[in-house]
Amino acid sequence: MQTETVLLILLATIVAISVALFHYFFKNKNRGKLYITLAFLRFLGVFGILLLLINPKFSKTTYTVEKSVLTLLTDNSTSVKNSEEDIKSVLSSLDNADELKNRFIINHYAFGEDLEPTDSLSFTDKLTNIYKPLSSLNEAYRRKQSTVLLISDGNQNVGRDYAYITDTSKPVYTLTVGDTTAYEDVSIGPINTNTYAFLNNKFPLETYVRYQGSGEISTKVTIRVGNQTVFSEQIRLSESNNLKSIETLIDANTVGLKKLVVSAEQIPSEKNTVNNTRETTVEVIDEKTNVGIVSEVLHPDLGAFKKAIESNEQRKVYFLKPNSPKEKWDDTYIFILYEPTRNFSSLFDYIKNNKSSHLIVTGVNTDFNFLNKAQDNFNIEQGYPAQEVFGQLNPGFSNFDISDFEISGFPPLTSDAGPITFQSAYDVLLDTEIKGVNINSPMLSIMDGNSWRKGIWLGTDIWRWRAQTYRDTGDFSNFDTFLGKLVRYLSGNSKRDRLNLEYNNLFEGSNAAIITATYFDQAYLFDPNATLNITITNKDNANSSKRSMAIMNGYYQADLSDLSPGDYEFSINVEGENISKNGRFVISDFDLEKQFVSSDYKKMAALANSTGGSSFFPSQINQLIEELATKDTFVPRQKSVENVVSLVDYRILLAIIVLAFTLEWFLRKYNGLI
Repeated sequence: MQTETVLLILLATIVAISVALFHYFFKNKNRGKLYITLAFLRFLGVFGILLLLINPKFSKTTYTVEKSVLTLLTDNSTSVKNSEEDIKSVLSSLDNADELKNRFIINHYAFGEDLEPTDSLSFTDKLTNIYKPLSSLNEAYRRKQSTVLLISDGNQNVGRDYAYITDTSKPVYTLTVGDTTAYEDVSIGPINTNTYAFLNNKFPLETYVRYQGSGEISTKVTIRVGNQTVFSEQIRLSESNNLKSIETLIDANTVGLKKLVVSAEQIPSEKNTVNNTRETTVEVIDEKTNVGIVSEVLHPDLGAFKKAIESNEQRKVYFLKPNSPKEKWDDTYIFILYEPTRNFSSLFDYIKNNKSSHLIVTGVNTDFNFLNKAQDNFNIEQGYPAQEVFGQLNPGFSNFDISDFEISGFPPLTSDAGPITFQSAYDVLLDTEIKGVNINSPMLSIMDGNSWRKGIWLGTDIWRWRAQTYRDTGDFSNFDTFLGKLVRYLSGNSKRDRLNLEYNNLFEGSNAAIITATYFDQAYLFDPNATLNITITNKDNANSSKRSMAIMNGYYQADLSDLSPGDYEFSINVEGENISKNGRFVISDFDLEKQFVSSDYKKMAALANSTGGSSFFPSQINQLIEELATKDTFVPRQKSVENVVSLVDYRILLAIIVLAFTLEWFLRKYNGLI
C-alpha cells in the first residue's frame, strides 16, 4: 500500500473522531454510556464514508519463470508404420532429455487428417494433412514462445501444400523418417470421367501417368471395363518428360455399374507397384424415351418434331393415329397430341387413367369444343380467325434453363385459338405477340400434375422456327436443344419420393464409405422416429449383412468403413412400410498413403528453412536436442504479475455505514434526543 494512502486513512480516522467528539461532548457535560455509544456509531458512519472515498488498495507482485513450449507433432498415418521403432525411439529420447525439460514444456500431438492430442500412436490414419495441424498450433500458441518439431515422412495427400505455409512467426523443426532413397516409380493419377453414361453412347475418360526417376522408361497403359480391355497405349517417359496424359472415349454397351481399371505395367526397378493401378466407376443407364406423335393430318411440323427430338440418341419418336392399338400406347412415355379432334377421345381417356405426360399442339384443324371438355386444366375461347402469332420468351420462367434459346427474328406461327384460361397452376414459357404487341396470353405453357406433366402450345408451323435456326447459325442446335429440354422436363416425374438416398458409386478406400438417406412421412416432413435397415451383399462372395441406419441431424446414415474392398449391392427398407430402394457401389483397394515410396525430405527441409528452424533425421537426434537446448531463442523468461486488490469490500462497508447511522438514529429517538 502506498504511503499517501496510509496518511489519508489516518486523516480520515482523525476527522471521524473529531466529528463524533464535537457532536456529543463539545459543551456537553453528560458523558454517560449512551453518549459514548452514540459517538462510536457516529465515528463508524463518518469513517466508513471517508474510507469509501479513499478506496485504499494494495498491490502484490509475483515472479514466475516461463518456459517455452515444445510441441512434438507426430505423423500417425499408415505411411510411417514401417518407421514406428524410429519414431518411438526419437520420442523417448526427447521426453527423457533433462536439458529439454529444463527449457521447455513438452506437449504431444498426433495428426493424420486432423490434429489430436495423444500419448500413444496407432499409425492407422488413412490420410495426411500437414498444413492444417501446423496452422492450428501456430494459432494456439501465438502469444507464447514456442516451437514445433514435426516428425513425419513429409508426404501429404490432402489439404493445402505445407511448403507454402504463410505463418513463419514460429520456427518449425523437422525430423524426417522413412526411406529417403529415390526409386524409379510409375503412378496413375486421378481419373476424370462421367458419373453416368447413356447406353450405346461414348463417354470420355481422362487421366495421366507420372514417372519419377532419372532414366528413360517405356510402359504400357491399359484401360479395362470389367474383364475386357478397351484401350491400350505404349508410352515413353523420362526425367524431362515425366508426365503423359491419357484421353479416350469408351463405348457404353451394356446397362449397369461398370468398374473401370487404369493400369501401367511395372518397370524393372520399380519398388512400389500399388500406385500403378487406379479404379473408378461409371453407371450406364438406358434413358431411352419413347415419344409418340399422334396426328390425323400430315404437316411439316411432325417431321420437325421428330428430327429435333431424335437429335438426342436416347429418344425415339414414332407416329401414331388416334385409333392405334393400345399396345402402342403402352410403349409410349410422352404423347404429342397434334391438333386433336373428337377422334382423340379414347386417347385422352387413356392419358387421364395412366397419368401419361403429354404436349398438346393446337392449330386450325383443332376441335376446341372437344378439347375444352376432354380435360379440366384449361379452357380456350373459340371463334377467332386464323392469324399470325409471334412467340416471346418469358424471362421469369425457371422450371428449366431457357437462357440459351434465341427466339428473336423467328417467323410467326399460325393460330386461330382465342385467349386461354387455366383452372390449375401453370407456368408460362412463351407469351403471344400479335403485330408487335404482347397480348398477355400464353403461347406455350406447362403444368405439373400429381405425378405427370402437361403442356399446351397454341400455334402450328413450328417447322419454320427450326428452319430459321439453321439460317441463323448453320445448324439446328438452338431449336433442337430447346425442344429437347422441354421433352426432358415433360418426361420427369413430379411425384416426390418419401425415401431418398445419397451415396457414391465408388469409394476409394472403406474409410470414406458412407450412405445417407432421408425419409419423409405422408405429409412430407422428415420422420426421425422411423427405423431404416440396410442389407449389404458382397457380389464377389455373396456374403450379406444387415444393420440399422443411425439417425443423425436431419438424415439417416450407414457407416460402411468396416467393409473390405469389393463390389457391393444394397437395399434400404423402412420398417413397417412398403418402401425400399436399392443401389450398388464399389469399394476400391486404394490407399493414398501407399502412393509414395520414399520420404520427401527435401520439402521437410524447405519447410524448416523457411520458418527459421532446422531439419534432422532420426540418426541426428542428439544434434537436435543440443540445438534446442542451447539456442538463445528458447531461454526461459522471468515473468512478473502485479495483482491490485481493494483493501475493503465496499458492499460490507456500505452495510456497516447504514447500520451505524440507523442505530444512532434509533437510540436518539428512543431516548428523546433531538
